Amino acid sequence: MTKRAFDVLTCLAALPVLALPIAIVALAVKLSSRGPALYWSDRIGRDNRVFRMPKFRTMRVDTPVVATHLLESPERWLTPIGGFLRKTSLDELPQLWSILVGDMSLVGPRPALHNQHDLIELRTQRGVHVLRPGLTGWAQVNGRDELPIPQKVEFDAHYLAHRSFAFDLKILALTFWKVARSEGVAH
Repeated sequence: MTKRAFDVLTCLAALPVLALPIAIVALAVKLSSRGPALYWSDRIGRDNRVFRMPKFRTMRVDTPVVATHLLESPERWLTPIGGFLRKTSLDELPQLWSILVGDMSLVGPRPALHNQHDLIELRTQRGVHVLRPGLTGWAQVNGRDELPIPQKVEFDAHYLAHRSFAFDLKILALTFWKVARSEGVAH
């Protein structure tokens, strides 16, 4: 089975189970803050192409469009349920759409924001840009938001050099463990 077939089949199998949680989160986002339930951000995909990635909105609609770690006092920009959604990674559920349409994979480097030039440049130098970005990845399970960009790219390059179906399964299993423990999540 190809990686793409595994991605699509896994998403299609997960959707009936996740449909109710997705609907509940969408309603909770809509009722708890002004603005749409989904936030679509420009992200850098395979071969440094820009694509639109959906997430449940965790920040106020007037938040500057930068990486969270670049915001001064990021917690002040969170919606009333934004912290919970980020801590539980429920804000990531709409990315199943990006996997289904082929912009993302279940496992790969997390897609950079369009304005994270330092991350994009380092990934390009290391050849990581040839990979389809992932819902989770080797850097995600080794520090997530806590990693400095050069270290994140080292993990991404390691994944590029060692990618396999078995490695993807290991990353998925570690992801479930990390999400269950809310490890490495920034506000």
